[in-house]
Parts: sequence; C-alpha cells; structure tokens
Amino acid sequence: MRLLLVEDDDHVAAALSAILAKHGFSVTHARSGEEALQAVLPTAQGERPSYGVILLDLGLPDQDGYQVCGRIRKLTTTPVIMVTARGDVRSRIHGLNLGADDYVVKPYDPGELLARIHAVSRRHAGAEETAGSGAADGTQLQLGAVTIELPTRRVSVDGESIPLTRKEFDLLALLAQRPGVVFRREQIISEVWRTSWEGTGRTLEVHVASLRSKLRMPALIETVRGVGYRLVAPSA
Repeated sequence: MRLLLVEDDDHVAAALSAILAKHGFSVTHARSGEEALQAVLPTAQGERPSYGVILLDLGLPDQDGYQVCGRIRKLTTTPVIMVTARGDVRSRIHGLNLGADDYVVKPYDPGELLARIHAVSRRHAGAEETAGSGAADGTQLQLGAVTIELPTRRVSVDGESIPLTRKEFDLLALLAQRPGVVFRREQIISEVWRTSWEGTGRTLEVHVASLRSKLRMPALIETVRGVGYRLVAPSA
C-alpha cells in the first residue's frame, strides 16, 4: 500500500518510514502542508496519485494541520489519520469534523498506528464497494426530522444536508436501524470498525460526541452507562 506521510521532523519521519516499510508500505514523505497538498493533486496528465492512507501531523511549519486536512478532504476521499500530541476531546472532534477518519495521539505504540491504518483502509474499501453496488436501492430511514439515505450515505435534518465522515455515517446508520435498542460498545466497534481491538473504545466516544454536535441533537444518541449506546427516535 502506498502511504503519504506528512511530517516536518525528518528524524521522526525516517524512523516511522522504516517501520512502515517493514510492514509492506511504500511511503511518500511531505515535510509541509503545501507539499502534502501538491502530493494529492492530479499530475499534468490528469492522473490522480493513489494513496491508501494519509498520515497527517498537525504541527506543520507553514500552516495549521487542521487547515491542511480540510483542504485535502476537498481534493481526495483518501482516508486521513491525524497524528498529533493534541489529545483533548475538543481537538479530536474538530479534526473529525474537518474530515479526518481517525486520530492518533502521540506518543503511540507503532502497533496501534499500524492497526488503525489497516482499519481505515478496510473501511474505505468497503464504503466504495457499497457506493458502487447499492446506488439503485431506495432504502431510507426517517427518524423525526432526521433523514438517512443508506445507498447514497446522505443525512439531512429538516432538509438540511449534514456532512458526516464515513465512520460517523456507519455509526448513525447502525443505531438508526434499530431505534431504542441498546448496542453494546463491543458490538458497535465490531460492526463499524470491524475490529475487536480495545483501543478503539475512545474513538467511539469521540464519534458519538461528534454526531451529537453535527446533528445538533445532544439527546439523539443516549449513553447507557456500562453497556453502550442507543438511538432515541425524535418526534416528527
């Protein structure tokens, strides 16, 4: 798999590139936000570079990594994993709202990063297959003011389109297909993240918080302490 690593520290980039190479990744290194943006632009022949995942550090010398993420998301659907020392929930939610697919906090275990890279690449491949094969299916979920179009992966509230990341949509769609039913955390992680890896638990919490914020419905997804989450269907 070809991977774009956006990291301004050459020592960090060299060490990480060596680890990734040992696991079969071909790494392209960008040292700034501008280099990263140039790396995802189509060539003069119109060919778009193909990356399986983009690893994006937020502490870049020329521009803020959040800004770079937003610009990258307008250019490509390639999964983006933010890699940063900013570990607070507000920073994670902001990154996810800008289109990041995952968020890894430094310092991290290399095995954790590798697991997340494989997980987002699997989800991206699965989403593309779903989009390609289900376009003719008219399945739609209506929950009060919330409309969820499963084939097109679109969500709207009172007719206003709400942009969601792939994982946010998958999480919402899973809960919305059985309103009122409590989904265990382990079950959600298994079905949405396709893994049983325990480290995904914090990521689940961040995505629930992000959905509540984007949909402007804090009570839509209820936390069942010690168990998991359930969707509380709003009134029409």
